[in-house]
Amino acid sequence: MKELKILYLYPDILELYGDYGNIQVLRYRLEQRGFKAIVEPYSIGDTPPDFKSYDLVFAGGGADQEQGILAQDLIKYKSSIKEAIENGTFFLLICGAYQLFGKYYKGVEGDIIPGLEIFDYYTEAIHDRKQRCIGNIVIEAELNGKKTKIIGFENHGGQTFDVVNPFGNVLFGNGNKFGDTQEGFFMDNVIATYLHGPLLSKNPELADFIIKCCLNRKYDEDIVLEPLNDEFENKCREQLLDKFLKAM
Repeated sequence: MKELKILYLYPDILELYGDYGNIQVLRYRLEQRGFKAIVEPYSIGDTPPDFKSYDLVFAGGGADQEQGILAQDLIKYKSSIKEAIENGTFFLLICGAYQLFGKYYKGVEGDIIPGLEIFDYYTEAIHDRKQRCIGNIVIEAELNGKKTKIIGFENHGGQTFDVVNPFGNVLFGNGNKFGDTQEGFFMDNVIATYLHGPLLSKNPELADFIIKCCLNRKYDEDIVLEPLNDEFENKCREQLLDKFLKAM
């Protein structure tokens, strides 16, 4: 039986707006096709993980306080994480995790939370705590050469700058910063985004894109995924896209 080994980073700290649902969706869509999903959590104090031994690493969102706590732990694994990315392990990073893989996060009071500096972008918070990029969001991403609309929910005061390779173009919502035309970061085996929701429950095509990337790499073959019945999900998507995009 083919399997994927998934590392879930800091499930007790980084879990906003149903981010754990992304793990549930991945497990469900794998098991429905006869694949095995091995999900292993890691948090502060646990045995250090060997990042490159995993097929997929997932980390969700968290507020400034939570990011400050775990950043001190995460930095210990900088070289191991970088090696895993270079080795092809897929990383799905949501909101706070997205920010921590950049150069730094600058809080409202000017305090700096050092990032892993894996990527060159950086994030700075708006001084007014009441100003946030919050609400539903739709972006258009390119997955395997095909343009796909991705739906999510964003809630971030941080404004992310110097993103060279965005995840997608904003059709509705804000994106990396207020009124931006681009959202997230995308590089081969890394998707970093502000989209909560959970992201994958609203976007089965994206979930399958990630699954296929991981399986192809692990088994060195072009895996053909058996279609699942996504009729309900797609009807929901149609209604949401119609509502959001017509509201522009």
